[in-house]
Amino acid sequence: MKALSLSIVGTQYPNKKGPTRRFELELLKPGELIELRPEPKNPADENAIAVYSCRGVQLGYVASVRAVLLIGQFKAGATVRAVFQGFSAAGPWIRVTFDGSEPVVDLTNTSRFTAPRHPVEQEAPDGDGFWPDPIYDD
Repeated sequence: MKALSLSIVGTQYPNKKGPTRRFELELLKPGELIELRPEPKNPADENAIAVYSCRGVQLGYVASVRAVLLIGQFKAGATVRAVFQGFSAAGPWIRVTFDGSEPVVDLTNTSRFTAPRHPVEQEAPDGDGFWPDPIYDD
């Protein structure tokens, strides 16, 4: 196995300090380096692998089903490298390699993965740059 795409889970939980996970995810661009940190003393799962941005902010975890596979690669001495891949309908994804090579993000196929876009990057509805808050029915 040379490369694998993995989803990041637990993005809705707060970090103990610093920016929120969702905020940090909005800053990421496809291809940015990601750090994977095994947490053997994690009380919920001894195979837990935390996912961190290149700025050291926790984004979440690798799903437990896939974490077991990655822990095996870490224990076998593989050089695991990861980059941010993008967002899908299921949430954020990373691309991981196990041979020390740089993970490649296929930016030509944008149908599955898209980068997050905040509305202020688009033209405001009335053209003056003002985005009003939505008004909901009571």
